[in-house]
This record gives sequence, C-alpha cells and structure tokens, in this order.
Amino acid sequence: MPTVTVQQGPRDVELKRELVRRITDAFVDAYAIPAETVTVWIEEYGAESWGAAGVLTADK
Repeated sequence: MPTVTVQQGPRDVELKRELVRRITDAFVDAYAIPAETVTVWIEEYGAESWGAAGVLTADK
C-alpha cells in the first residue's frame, strides 16, 4: 500500500482534491494497483512555519 506525503503551504480544497486524484492515478498507472490501496497525506504549513535559503517564508 503506497503512502505519499505532500508537504506544502495552504491550498484551496479543490486544488488538493485534484492533487490527490492525480497522485493516485500516477500510482495506479505505474504500479498497476487498485486506487483503493493508495493513501495521500497532505501536511500544510503556514508561511511562518518554514523557510528557504535562510529566510522565513513569511518574511519574503
């Protein structure tokens, strides 16, 4: 049973639905497995909770 974790900033629920569908479809196509065996977790972090290149995203 594949489990995929996506870490990202907050997104609209419709975008997350589409992402989960596409990720699931990719595993179904690549591994020839039933969609029911694919689990997708979305972890969302606000701009104050992550950074890149030494800068907090909220400060950009």
